[in-house]
Amino acid sequence: MKRILITISMIMAAMSCTNKNPFFSEWDTPYGIPDFGQIKEEHYIPAIEEGIRQQEVEIAAIISNTEAPTFENVVVAYENSGAVLGRVTSVLFNVSESDATESLQAIVEEALPLISVHSDNIMMNPDFFAKVAVLYKDIENLGLNQEQKMVLKKLHDGFVKNGIALDAAAQERMREINLELSSLSNTFGNYLLAENNAFAEEFGVTISEYPVAMAAEKDRAVREKMFKAYSSRGNNGNEYDTKDLMVKMMALRIEKANLLGYENPAQMILADKMAGNPETVDEFLASLMKPAVAKAKAEIKDMQVEMDKDIKAGLVAAGSKIEPWDWAYYTEKVRMAKYALDEEQTKPYFKMENVRQGVFDLTTKLWGLQYEKLENIPVYHEDVEGFKVTDADGSLIGVILTDYFPRSTKRGGAWMTNFVEQEYGVRPVIVNVGNFAKPTADKPSLMTLDQVETLFHEYGHALHGLLSQCTYKSVAGTSVARDFVELPSQIMENWAFQKEVLASYARHYETGEVIPDELVAKIMAAETFNQGFMTTELAAASILDMKWHELTSVEGLDPMAFEAQACKEMGLIDEIIPRYRSTYFAHIFSGGYSAGYYSYLWAEVLDKDAFELFKEKGIFDQATATSFRKNILEKGGSEEPMELYRRFRGADPDSGALLRGRGL
Repeated sequence: MKRILITISMIMAAMSCTNKNPFFSEWDTPYGIPDFGQIKEEHYIPAIEEGIRQQEVEIAAIISNTEAPTFENVVVAYENSGAVLGRVTSVLFNVSESDATESLQAIVEEALPLISVHSDNIMMNPDFFAKVAVLYKDIENLGLNQEQKMVLKKLHDGFVKNGIALDAAAQERMREINLELSSLSNTFGNYLLAENNAFAEEFGVTISEYPVAMAAEKDRAVREKMFKAYSSRGNNGNEYDTKDLMVKMMALRIEKANLLGYENPAQMILADKMAGNPETVDEFLASLMKPAVAKAKAEIKDMQVEMDKDIKAGLVAAGSKIEPWDWAYYTEKVRMAKYALDEEQTKPYFKMENVRQGVFDLTTKLWGLQYEKLENIPVYHEDVEGFKVTDADGSLIGVILTDYFPRSTKRGGAWMTNFVEQEYGVRPVIVNVGNFAKPTADKPSLMTLDQVETLFHEYGHALHGLLSQCTYKSVAGTSVARDFVELPSQIMENWAFQKEVLASYARHYETGEVIPDELVAKIMAAETFNQGFMTTELAAASILDMKWHELTSVEGLDPMAFEAQACKEMGLIDEIIPRYRSTYFAHIFSGGYSAGYYSYLWAEVLDKDAFELFKEKGIFDQATATSFRKNILEKGGSEEPMELYRRFRGADPDSGALLRGRGL
């Protein structure tokens, strides 16, 4: 007790000296939203330093406790530690992704080594691990529930993965590797942002708008120029070239895997995932690549027919064949020819605000969720909007922030993160980020069909965070195996274009007219259109990711030659490139999907299989929806993922569901 009192006194003394920093106390704001209005850039580093000091004291208290180790005085005490550090890092890293000014990038670069060293100090502390190991050894006899077992296992495995069993010299090397990897990964992201902005400056098109621009651009020479600029990002021999970064990162990842007893990084990363090992992933991806390429070749024939018409009309040079820069443009011509479906027809019905309301209304129908627009709340950018989410009984679910428009300080793509993690007694603050068309003076933000799917997808991640009902934050929400995390997001895509759902939100932005039945019929008829291309580019990127992480050495490696060989071996055709080429593959070099990009396709087996149950029972069936909420969305990582899925589905997933869903 005396030691605990001393600890509290030390923390209070430290806080009294720095109480003007908004990170040093819980947010005195509506629903615990970070107090963005009070946060200044000069607050971040002092808060990180103080947060580290506080958690060091808290860890020391756990270690010095003379009582026998228990789940409460070791695991729960650790779960409750680091409150200040958690607050500042959740804001810093989230905002740096979506509003990365140069000064904020500099702060992140300063913060990363501090956090890396601190994390290693915890996860390589033998005295702390000794207490965890005692509990883990007796895990089945401690009277723990399944969630508590998962929390203990995750903490124990964290030590093991960080090299707690290594000798002093190897641990010191592991620290150096972790420190350098965090820096290189951040640099990769910064370089890519600079390359994306250079592309936007040259062509007047953001990276997120590139697919739409390519589909609309009639000038083939311009398309070729745009494609080559897009696909060579990070490979221009300039100050933002990422090739050396990639090789350095892979050398370090290989060395880290070797230190931990693995032949390559893929083995290390997949050891605790659903797939379990690289061989399983490789076999899975190969089984998709063959039918995907076969369908893509058929799609090329259809596009060539349309190109030949342009050749005959004198619009394209005689003898021209479909090239990668032609795919988006002629896909739209084929779509129009086959289905009389033109995205210029559909976009007026997909105003961003209506689509967002559509996904809100869907969750109301499935789970009774209610939404209230929040006014005058603190936000990190003027584009951000907030909504209070409550359950059918009026109880608070959490807050969802949406940040949907592109800017030069925001990385490309779309994602979900937490500003506040869910845990017992704490409801989450979630943000969905996207890069949809920004409104103009005469038009609102109008979305393509792909963008509509993206919004539904990211809201699935948001639901995983919002509906979490876990006791411990380390397993709450999206803190699940990487190849399970895409199930809640991808299943939401299946509802996006169902006729009954479209009727609730797809309204013409000028007239308010509900999308006509004939247009809905065209959308549904084209549901599996272009899936050869889409599956091939996604599978190719997934295989490329695995090829990188199955390397055992990068000695003498030429990154682009390596990529070319990988594409040849996987059977990729010349008309298609991987969705992400290596030099701008942020998911695996900057975004946490290393040896994990396959998870989108892996989880699609689950989501398509799960939605087949909804189609069988009714897409709004309350019993099925409730089961999905209780067994998947609320559980986070509190139980083994396949056990959760079987409990929902009543059976193992049918592997053929993905191929059926994609029309392959």
